[in-house]
Amino acid sequence: MGLDRLAALHGVATSYSPSADVTVSVPDDTVVAVLAALGVGATTPEAVRESLAAAESSARSRLLPPTLVVWTGEPLPAALTALPPGTTLEIALEDPGSAPPPRMRIPADRPDPAVSLRGTDGGRADPVDAVADRVGAEGAGDGRGAPAVPAWWTGPPLGVHRLAVRAPGGRSATGTLVVAPPRAPRPPARSHGFLVQLYSLLSARSWGMGDLGDLADLAAWSGRTLGAGFVQVNPLHDAVPGRPTDPSPYRPSSRRFPDPVHLHIESVPEYGHVTDRATLDDLRQDAATLGDTVLNKGALIDRDAVWDLKRQALELVWQVPLTPGRRAAYCDFLAGQGQALEDHALWCALAEVHGPDWHSWPAGLRDPRSKETARARGELLDRVDFHCRLAWLTDGQLAAAQRAALDAGMAVGIVHDLAVGVHPGGADAWAQQDAFAHGMSVGAPPDAFNARGQDWGLPPWRPDVLAASGYAPYRGLLRGLLAHAGALRIDHVMGLFRLWWVPEGRPPTEGTYVTHDAEAMLAVLVLEAHRAGAVVMGEDLGTVEPGVRETLARRGVLGTSVLWFERDWAGTGRPLAPEEWREDCLATVTTHDLPSTAARLTGDHVTLRHRLGLLTRPLDQELTEDAADTAEWLGYLARLGLLPEGEGDEEGAVRAVHRFLLRTPARMTGVWLPDALGDRRPQNLPGTWDQYPNWRLPVADAEGHPVTLEELAAAPRLHRLMEVFRPREDRPETGPEPGPETHPHAHP
Repeated sequence: MGLDRLAALHGVATSYSPSADVTVSVPDDTVVAVLAALGVGATTPEAVRESLAAAESSARSRLLPPTLVVWTGEPLPAALTALPPGTTLEIALEDPGSAPPPRMRIPADRPDPAVSLRGTDGGRADPVDAVADRVGAEGAGDGRGAPAVPAWWTGPPLGVHRLAVRAPGGRSATGTLVVAPPRAPRPPARSHGFLVQLYSLLSARSWGMGDLGDLADLAAWSGRTLGAGFVQVNPLHDAVPGRPTDPSPYRPSSRRFPDPVHLHIESVPEYGHVTDRATLDDLRQDAATLGDTVLNKGALIDRDAVWDLKRQALELVWQVPLTPGRRAAYCDFLAGQGQALEDHALWCALAEVHGPDWHSWPAGLRDPRSKETARARGELLDRVDFHCRLAWLTDGQLAAAQRAALDAGMAVGIVHDLAVGVHPGGADAWAQQDAFAHGMSVGAPPDAFNARGQDWGLPPWRPDVLAASGYAPYRGLLRGLLAHAGALRIDHVMGLFRLWWVPEGRPPTEGTYVTHDAEAMLAVLVLEAHRAGAVVMGEDLGTVEPGVRETLARRGVLGTSVLWFERDWAGTGRPLAPEEWREDCLATVTTHDLPSTAARLTGDHVTLRHRLGLLTRPLDQELTEDAADTAEWLGYLARLGLLPEGEGDEEGAVRAVHRFLLRTPARMTGVWLPDALGDRRPQNLPGTWDQYPNWRLPVADAEGHPVTLEELAAAPRLHRLMEVFRPREDRPETGPEPGPETHPHAHP
């Protein structure tokens, strides 16, 4: 019982429920290991008793949690309203220039209003007015007639502030106050757009893989020509260098900074002023040859070869002096990014000398704040500047892509993707060592799709360290990603609530859940999205804890709904009627981790898994079950009048499933770009490593021939599919609106 109580106080689960009627106990050794990663001793009964006594004493004496959340227009948290009478609160605003730090006192007898807040104009503001203006709570309540905020509360503005509390008797505490709007921004209108892995989208000018120039071009063309409202891309995070580089965009070196491999070299302003034109011309010719091997000779995308060429070109570009205006902009960027960029660039420079895993570096360099590291910073100053410059150039092209999208009339623009974690040997894990749980890896518990569970090899953030820092690493990460985003997709968004930790050396089945303060994680997310004017969506597929989707929806975070998974699981199990889909979601037919629509319709995805030895049941059984699932969906689409082409028309069926998505109330509808060409190959096949070329395939047509961006824009099959998305008054009627006679539950 002592270990269970200690684990609960630190957010570590001692059991979990993979389904409503099943509870699985977590091994004690796992609980002890996870507590150790959180700095809590529990290896012996005596250690458990000591740690438990310390934790309970801290909980009793604590005046405030490390981070406190106030949602505008909603009741204050109990941690504030339950403070003893006579307590003084001092709030140091995030932006000290906007107003002096307010000081508020909870009166001992509580009849009087709080001390007024001095306004930004130097005048004194009435506390109640300040609450209405700054917290938006005027007229709000808790649903039982009680006011949302007490009279003494003088609400600070939106932001992240420092909070100090002094209670009678000398007790005091400090913490972080997050004041957030109640919801993230909603999409401005219903819209559709493409989902694409950027590396796979090669144009005639690409250097062997898709780049940010191609992204800007795709956005400009699809926005102006097809009325698209967004383009969603894979994570563009900085990868761990080396040969071979891990091609997965979901295991990066840094989530905070983008990868310069995505740069379109010719768009860098200094490119035209390089004096060594012969070398540049040779590099361009090598890049053209590299692209030709992918587009015409069946080669895979070779990220390492692409980077070798781009790095050489960028070394030449870096030697070109910046104009005064460009240098001023660069200095502003350096100042704005601060220590985070300096650490990242230093890691990149050190990796060039000592290799890409900081655990193998000389001992003194493993600490980013050591004297040895400070000395290396001076010795490698030029290389640090080179990597800072690359970050600046990439940031500029990200901004240009978003401008191109908005200029083309897109309502949202570029949707960026946030991976769930980082490589343990990479830049973020080195620079933020105190924030990561050592000896732990993020994964997933066993489920119906993977009986052995999953270990993703990503170290988790420590929830206690995040809370104590006011979520500073998380805030910096979000602010950087949202700077040039119309929306942000969060991979495995359930990780804002809890993550499955797997101790090093143990199988994923012997992991356990560790909870985050979801209120604080969501408040920071909503605040940063509000500041950026960006939409937020989460990948909430698979096992989701009860109440998570409802909480995300309440805070304006869109979910992800994939057609093949949308069934009446609580009832008949049949396809969910379009009007029963949720509104606050991105609706798609497939994703990068799932079969393409053509492959699913034909059963090719089953035979592929069979060839690779991934099936756990006989091929005939898998094919029969898959065909029945597909036939049920196609039959339903036909009854809705969405399949006028009739059965047996693969291209018509692809159009039909997208017609279905438009019948749902989903705010955003995504088209997997390879589906527009009939591509049968998945970009990623979970459960494989070297058996399948994950993350290295160019977009191709139904025969597997790579297609350039220029060819894609002119492809008849793509334009036939996108006719589905033309405004209804501009296209033929596809069939009757669904009614009782066409509801899936009304048919056998």
